Order: sequence, then C-alpha cells, then structure tokens
Amino acid sequence: MSVPRATERRSSWILRLHTLLIYSFLYAPIVVLVLFSFNTDRRNAAWQGFTLEWYVSLFHNETVLRALGNSLKVGLCATFFATLIGSLAALGLARYQFKGRNLLGSLVFVPLVVPEIVMGISILTLFLSLGIRLSLVTVIMAHIAFCISYVTITVRTRLAGLDPALEEAAADLGATRWEAFIYVTLPQILPGIISGALLCFTISFDDFVITFFNAGVGSGTLPMAIHSMLKFGITPEINAISTIMLVCTIGSMIIYSLIGRGKSKK
Repeated sequence: MSVPRATERRSSWILRLHTLLIYSFLYAPIVVLVLFSFNTDRRNAAWQGFTLEWYVSLFHNETVLRALGNSLKVGLCATFFATLIGSLAALGLARYQFKGRNLLGSLVFVPLVVPEIVMGISILTLFLSLGIRLSLVTVIMAHIAFCISYVTITVRTRLAGLDPALEEAAADLGATRWEAFIYVTLPQILPGIISGALLCFTISFDDFVITFFNAGVGSGTLPMAIHSMLKFGITPEINAISTIMLVCTIGSMIIYSLIGRGKSKK
C-alpha cells in the first residue's frame, strides 16, 4: 500500500523542522559568541553596536600573545613528532606480522576512550616519578602521547585500502624496499598522513585538560589563558579569542574533510 503524497510531504517537513531545531540547539551558542565578540558593550549584557576594538586589544595583550605562541609551539611540535611516530606505527601494524600485533593494535585506541582527566593525571604522575620538571617540553610530550593514536588510526585505515601488490610489482621491476616505499607507498598514504597531522594540530591547539596538568610556570597555552580570564567574567575579549580559535579549528577541519573526500574519490 503506497503512502499518500500529502502524508509523505508532511513527514518530510517534520523531519526538516526536527533537523533545523537540533542544529539550532547545537550552533546557536556559537553564533551568539561570535556576534558578541564584535559588541561594544564590555559587560556583554546586551548588543550595543559593532566594533573591532576587542580584536585590536588582543594583539596588544602580552599574556594572550605569549599563550598563543606557546599553543603554536606545542601544536606544531606535537603534530610533527606524533605524525612521524604514528605513521611508522601504522606501517608496522599494517605491513608486518609479529607477536603481540593484535594487542598493540587494540592499545592504539586506549588514548581515544580514556577520559582526558585520567590521561592528564597519569602523564603527570609519570613525569613526577621520573623527576622531570614541568615546562613547555612536558606539555609537548603529553600532547605527543595522546596525538599518536589519531595519526596511527588514520594512516592505518589508508594502508588497509592499499593493494600490497603495488609494492611487489615495484620490487619485481628492480626497486629496493626503500625506493618502493618512497615512490609507491608514500604517495598513496600521504593524504592519510596529512589528514592525521591536521587532526593532531586541531586537537593539540584546543586541548585544556591534559595541558592544565602538565604545564609548568610560564608554559600556559591559549585555552589556559582563556580559563584564567574567565575568572573575571565573560568579556568580549574572551569571545574574540574563542572566535579566532573557532576559525582556526574550522579551517583545519575543512581541509581535513577535503583531503578525506579526495581520498574517497581515488
């Protein structure tokens, strides 16, 4: 029995309305935050007018600039080392058979499911037990520890769809194992490596909990600076910082999705 066209249209409109309400609930606070970052009213109680004053003042705030510099240092360093280690780990798990391979493959997912507060405290405990002084270096090491999993999973997924016969064909044509990797395997998995790196940078740049537990004096990042400023209330400056972070995050995720879309087409 066919469904009447009127009933089908009504169901379609209900579904669209339901979707609109869900997305409004999710993104309305973000839209309000961005709008109020241009508000002339410092108390943020009501909209008083448009201004770029808060963005200008940010670039004269030494505390914010120092925190931003630390976030960029941590994000770039953690991304580089996590991408390198995670890519090698993915190659080892995907291409070689060894004792404990399945166990190691399962342990890769642990940092993704363990609560951040547990991860932060466990890394802090390790540093304290080894007598390592908390600094920007410990923050970078902590970020590398939880970012490796993201790269490993991303690159390993890419390797799973790669035909091993391509490497064998390169070897039959006289290529060494290193040459086969550089000219055959690497170009195929490069989109996965770039995607993992972008994901790492985004997560590292936005992280607060793990950074909070492992940062020393003078090594606070931008999320920590925002947390400190919140003690004095939510001001347009905080909204401006959050908007900048939001733009950076969305930009990275757009690039990540475009690369992922390019992978799926190949």
